[in-house]
Amino acid sequence: MASMTTRTQSVRTPAGEARITWHTAPEAALVLAVGHGAGGGIEARDLQALAAALPGRGVTVALVEQPWRVAGKKVAAAPKVLDEGWRALWPALAAPGLPVVAGGRSAGARVACRTAAELGAAAVLALAFPLHPPGRPEKSRAGELLGAGRPTLVVQGARDPFGGPAEFPEGPYTLVEVPYADHGMAVPKKAGTTPQEALALISRSVADWLARLEL
Repeated sequence: MASMTTRTQSVRTPAGEARITWHTAPEAALVLAVGHGAGGGIEARDLQALAAALPGRGVTVALVEQPWRVAGKKVAAAPKVLDEGWRALWPALAAPGLPVVAGGRSAGARVACRTAAELGAAAVLALAFPLHPPGRPEKSRAGELLGAGRPTLVVQGARDPFGGPAEFPEGPYTLVEVPYADHGMAVPKKAGTTPQEALALISRSVADWLARLEL
């Protein structure tokens, strides 16, 4: 079997140059496109774990960097601008001719949820979905998640200050809890699980969910 290949691709968007890092699986059945959050880039531990693990399961992983991040800015663009960038990237993500699952972590998950239906995404992966600002549960963003209109998987840390698993409303989605994990999917040293086990749980849960999708 051929091994995974990696390449980067620049894409022009109305907000500036964006970048896709492709982790291409041999004989891939689908593309998982994943955007980063507002506090970091594609170096996030969960995104890197997916990029390392999923190509071996027949999934090409496309890690998407928004223009503000490519430009070296420290503050994320407004939600409308993030959505514009994601829309402009979509033709490149769909170019392999495979079903595309829209995904992201934190702010990137919100983008995926908001645009999934209009772009024709096959499904949505929401990592560390920011259900509300820390300490402000009354400012719920559940409407974005519930309105995705596609099969959706939420992977949420048990200690996420942006909304723990128990805070999520019932809805047409699957939720996986990552024990002890915070918003960045980090676990304390004294936790009952290791960082490696937490990331393995994330990768395994996403891979199994993708395998069950009827695409």
